[in-house]
Amino acid sequence: MAGDRAEEEEGEAPPPEARAAAAVERVAAAVEAVAAGAGAGAGEYRNAYRRQLLALSRRIRLLGPFVEELRERRRGEGEEEERALALLRLGREGSRISLVLERDSVMKKFQGVILQLEQALCDIPYNELDISDEVREQVELVHAQLKRAKERIDMPDDEFYNDLLSVYDKNYDPSAELAILGRLSEKLHLMTITDLTQESLALHEMVASGGGQDPGEHIERMSMLLKKIKDFVQTQNPDMGPPMASRVLDSNGDSRPITIPDEFRCPISLELMKDPVIVSTGQTYERACIEKWIASGHHTCPTTQQKMSTSALTPNYVLRSLISQWCETNGMEPPKRSTQPNKPTPACSSSERANIDALLSKLCSPDTEEQRSAAAELRLLAKRNANNRICIAEAGAIPLLLSLLSSSDLRTQEHAVTALLNLSIHEDNKASIISSGAVPSIVHVLKNGSMEARENAAATLFSLSVIDEYKVTIGGMGAIPALVVLLGEGSQRGKKDAAAALFNLCIYQGNKGRAIRAGLVPLIMGLVTNPTGALMDEAMAILSILSSHPEGKAAIGAAEPVPVLVEMIGSGTPRNRENAAAVMLHLCSGEHHLVHLARAQECGIMVPLRELALNGTDRGKRKAVQLLERMSRFLVQQQEEQESQSQASAQVPENDIPEQLDSPASQYPMVV
Repeated sequence: MAGDRAEEEEGEAPPPEARAAAAVERVAAAVEAVAAGAGAGAGEYRNAYRRQLLALSRRIRLLGPFVEELRERRRGEGEEEERALALLRLGREGSRISLVLERDSVMKKFQGVILQLEQALCDIPYNELDISDEVREQVELVHAQLKRAKERIDMPDDEFYNDLLSVYDKNYDPSAELAILGRLSEKLHLMTITDLTQESLALHEMVASGGGQDPGEHIERMSMLLKKIKDFVQTQNPDMGPPMASRVLDSNGDSRPITIPDEFRCPISLELMKDPVIVSTGQTYERACIEKWIASGHHTCPTTQQKMSTSALTPNYVLRSLISQWCETNGMEPPKRSTQPNKPTPACSSSERANIDALLSKLCSPDTEEQRSAAAELRLLAKRNANNRICIAEAGAIPLLLSLLSSSDLRTQEHAVTALLNLSIHEDNKASIISSGAVPSIVHVLKNGSMEARENAAATLFSLSVIDEYKVTIGGMGAIPALVVLLGEGSQRGKKDAAAALFNLCIYQGNKGRAIRAGLVPLIMGLVTNPTGALMDEAMAILSILSSHPEGKAAIGAAEPVPVLVEMIGSGTPRNRENAAAVMLHLCSGEHHLVHLARAQECGIMVPLRELALNGTDRGKRKAVQLLERMSRFLVQQQEEQESQSQASAQVPENDIPEQLDSPASQYPMVV
């Protein structure tokens, strides 16, 4: 008996009926899970494993009739269901770039799913099951296919993998880059803007689902690789539309494609931003996208992978204004601001409110010392956090601070205008400051205050001018001439604040003429030609805006700008090169365009223009191409005129030629 029992324990195994029932349940679970979870996307495997994923999905689905005939059996939750469904979902939704880079791991998953399904089919006693011959033949066919697949590893081709790895590692021959990117975009099925957007979202989803771990360089490299492929695809197919409204009607009523500048796209969704916000690392995102990112529990910046010190989001009003201006220029509907109400902010505590009320009482004091110290303390409180800005404004500080802008005590005046600057950071406070009639008082400080007060007055006007309707108000109340004066005579910081405010204000067409008549163009040209390069970026941005105005074009043309603009196109920063090209394009479209085209030819503009057309920013490329077209037409016209003159000279009769020609000098007026 003992021997019998020992043998029984050693060979103990589930009875065949139990094993068969379990096998049937596992196969049924896999079939039903794939049918329910992956059915809608069965044809959407657009990646390097498309063939393998479709084959796996098809084989599982072929077992559907078999499961139908065994419907009376209870379905269990087995590993096959989870693993097969997870693999198919990964193929449908995962990053295409990551799937290839992780090919060994992915192929192991394929082999694991195939092995378990094949084993489950091995354990089924077909003779004991009441199934039709047709269904049995179909199951046996699938079983045979799984056996063959189990013994064969069908990896993506080595050239494809090596191409991807070479760009990922930045280890490739630059001359072969275009050919490599062409092969990658085709084999990764990244040929449309929809595919590119889905891949971008898949990469960000990888980070969001990383359990709080920082993926670091791996995600950064894959993002760089995707950016290269996207640039290649858009260069090869300029008519490919961006994700949002990408086509507009031209003057003939025909639809034409519009390429959205990269800086106007959210790095997460690749779509035109409607409500751009700045995170603590300085990067800008669409509000809805970054809020979803943060809500997922991730605390790093998607672009830089740096840890975000706070989850606070600051509206990027300047970029929003630029996007609106770009949309209007290109005949597109400007993005609508979010109508979602601001999130409620916690009120001040009773002690904090009491402190603020006490400070406001001191602002009304006849004692200059008390006024100065109270204004200084409110300045610091408003700088500290958003809640303080809300509480100080709600307590009624804005009218009291405005009254101090006319104070004869320059330090009090300086503290008051700086407190208003800090309060204006909060959007609701901007409206309160403007509605209180603050602009004339701020302009008074801008003209007459200490240098620090003037700097902060300019910064306040910049902060207020990010709201489009306030650009009109500020420009109409004499702020622009005072800002131009500060740009000319202020400290370095004062000049920078003035330039920022002037740029913002000149986005509104009506303010451009005011700035030009205030003498802004000569000052800007002085900054552009300054050997130190101080404020070069700001100067070129303002020059680009002013050149679109007829008076601005004339004033810039009178300053002999072509040599410095040609030099800038050839050796400036990417943004300055595009702005220089934009200014040149406006000059070459104006009244004296032939003069500027001829001067540009003398300065050798063709070589830097061709280089910009190939390697510039999106806007820079467009401007360069348009300039090249104008230059080419000009050169052809010049050549035709020369040929015409040569032919006319050849036809002059010999007896019409005078015996002695006058001195050439007498033919032209003397230049003095």
